Amino acid sequence: MSTFAAAPCDAAVIRAGPCLAPSPPRAGPWILVTTIIASSMAFIDGTVVNVALPALQRELSAGLVDALWVVESYALFLAALLLAGGAAGDRFGRRRVFVVGIAVFAVASIGCGFAATVRQLIAARALQGIGAALLVPGSLAIISASFDVQNRGKAIGTWSGASALMAALGPVLGGFLIDHFSWRAAFFINVPLALAVLYLAFRHVPESVDSEARGKIDGAGALFVTLGLGGVVYAMIEAPEQGWSHPLVVGALVAGIGALVAFVWIERREPQPMLPLALFRSSTFTGANVLPSLLYGALGGSLFFLPLDLIQVHHYSTTAAGAALLPFILLLSLLSRWSGGLINRYGARRPLMVGPIVVAIGFALFAVPGTGGGYWFTFFPAAVVLGLGMAISVAPLTTAVLNAVDQRFAGAASGINNAASRVSALIAIAVFGLVMTPVFNRALDAELRRAALPSPVVAVIDQQRSRLAAIALPDTLDSVSKNAAEMTISRAFVAGFRAVMLISAVLAVGAAASAWLWIREQPQPSAASDPASQAVPRR
Repeated sequence: MSTFAAAPCDAAVIRAGPCLAPSPPRAGPWILVTTIIASSMAFIDGTVVNVALPALQRELSAGLVDALWVVESYALFLAALLLAGGAAGDRFGRRRVFVVGIAVFAVASIGCGFAATVRQLIAARALQGIGAALLVPGSLAIISASFDVQNRGKAIGTWSGASALMAALGPVLGGFLIDHFSWRAAFFINVPLALAVLYLAFRHVPESVDSEARGKIDGAGALFVTLGLGGVVYAMIEAPEQGWSHPLVVGALVAGIGALVAFVWIERREPQPMLPLALFRSSTFTGANVLPSLLYGALGGSLFFLPLDLIQVHHYSTTAAGAALLPFILLLSLLSRWSGGLINRYGARRPLMVGPIVVAIGFALFAVPGTGGGYWFTFFPAAVVLGLGMAISVAPLTTAVLNAVDQRFAGAASGINNAASRVSALIAIAVFGLVMTPVFNRALDAELRRAALPSPVVAVIDQQRSRLAAIALPDTLDSVSKNAAEMTISRAFVAGFRAVMLISAVLAVGAAASAWLWIREQPQPSAASDPASQAVPRR
C-alpha cells in the first residue's frame, strides 16, 4: 500500500494540500492504526458516558441537570470547534494539531477520572470536547493527505469500518469496566491509548499542510458559535429547575441567540469562514443538512435516556445496557455496502425518504415496553428496526451532500454535515430534558396518589424529583413500601421515556419530509464537460 506525505492535487477528493514526495510504503498501515485508535477514543467516550450516567448519578449525587451537563459540555465544544479544528490542521500542520488534540484529550481524561465532584467532571469533559475537536477532523485529514488517489478510498473505508466497530464495542467495554471496577476506569483507559497514539504519530505519521490555507483561522466565528450554542443550551438545561423567568436563564438565552446572529454576520464577511454560507444556495445541500439535523438530533437525544431506562428501570447491568444497541450498530455497519447499492438503483432521494420512516418505526417500538419484559421481546426488535432504518439512510445522505456541491467544496460540505449532526444532537439532548422533567413530574404525582405511600416516603421522593429514576429510597423502608415506591418511580420515568421516543419518531418523519421537499437527484458532471459548474455550488 503506497502512501504519500500529502495527496496528489485532485479535485475529486477532499483537498489535502501540496503534492509532496511519497513517504515509505510501510507507513500506511501504521497511519491507519494511529488514526483509528485516536478517533475511536473520541467516539467511544461519547457513547460510554451514557451508560456511565447511572453510576455517576449514584456516586456523585447528580440530578438530571448534572447528568445533562456531563454529556453536553463535551458535545458543545466538539460541535462548535469541529470545523475550526479541521481548518487549524490545514493551516498549521495536520499531525501537529492532531497530536495537540490527543494530548489535551488525555489530560482531560485524567481530570475526569479524578473528579471528586460533578462540577469538576463537567469541566474536564468540556476540555475533552476541545481535544476531540482537534483530533477527530485530524484523523480523516491525515488519511486523505497520506494516501494516493488509488489507495485513499480503501484507507478511508478501513478507517470508517474499524472506527464503527470500536464505537460498537466501546459501551460494552465501558460497561464491563464500570461493573467490575468504577466509572472512573472508563476515562483512565484513554491514557495508555493516547500514549500509544502519540508514539505512533511521531514515529510513522508524516506532517502535511495545505499550501492554499493562508491567513488567520476564523477565531471570531469559533468564539461566537461556541458562546451562542452554550447560551442556548444553558437556558434549556437550567430552565426546568430555575424557571424560564430566572435572570440567568433569560440572559443566557438572549446572549446565546445574539451570539448566533453575530456568528452568521461574521461568516458572511469572513474571507475564510469556517461555515461557507454560499453552499446553502443549493436546495439539495440545505435539505441534506436539515435531514441529519432532525435524524441525528432524534438519535442523540433519545439515546441519552435509553441507558437510564435500561439500568434504573429494567435493572440491566451496565455491560448489558452497553450491549443492548449492538444489533443497531452491527446492522448499520454490515449493511452500509448494501445501502450504497441502493443509490445506483434508486438514487439518493427515495432511500432518504424511506430510511427515516423506518427509523421512526424503530423509535415508536422503543416506546412500547413498560417496566418489565425480556430484552428479546422489548428492546431487541426496536434496535433492529432502528439499525435497518439508519443503514438505509447513511450512505445516500453522504452521496446527497457531496453531489450537491462542486467537488472542490467536498471537504467543507462534509465538515458542515458532520457539525450539523453534532449540533442537532447537542440541542436535542437539552430539549428532551425539557420534555422529560414535566412529563415525569406529572406522572409521578399521579402514581403517588394511586400508590398511597406513607407521607415520609412521599417526602423523600419529592425532595429528589430532579434525579428521576435515580431517586434513592431509605434503607430502613420495609420491603412492601420499597417495592411500591420503586414501581411508582419507574412508571413515572417510563412515561417520560415514552414521550421522548415518540418525539424522536416525529423528528424522523420530519427528516423524511425534508428529503421529499428539498433533495433532488444530482447528476455528477465532469469538470471537462461543464467548466462553469465549478464556480458555484450546484442547485
